[in-house]
Amino acid sequence: MRSTARVLVYSDDAGTREQVRLAAGRRPAADLPPVEFVECATLPAVLSELDAGGIDVCVLDGEAVPAGGMGVCRQIKDEIFRCPPVLLLMGRPQDAWLATWSRADAAVTLPVDPVEFADALAGLVRSRLSSAA
Repeated sequence: MRSTARVLVYSDDAGTREQVRLAAGRRPAADLPPVEFVECATLPAVLSELDAGGIDVCVLDGEAVPAGGMGVCRQIKDEIFRCPPVLLLMGRPQDAWLATWSRADAAVTLPVDPVEFADALAGLVRSRLSSAA
């Protein structure tokens, strides 16, 4: 098992990034390695981190301003070779169709529910680590 799973968290709101860190805890599931968070508040920072490599999962805030997570998700799915799986944070459950449009691998609603979020994140980390092995 790898020593850590690197999770990129994109939101212009520091409070949302904190909700994600607290919901995931040190590890989202007992069978996974501890999570190392890479926080980004801007789209250029997200693109820079993804270009550098080593990100296992992206968590994108669909409500981020000025570049929303749904548009960012669609962009990185088109532009990043072997793009990591994306967990999208949506403002409303009715936005699920937009999550599909953006090509997100999973989506949860804000505010972050710790159990729902940890389950979704664990599933994406598992799929990424198993495909990398």
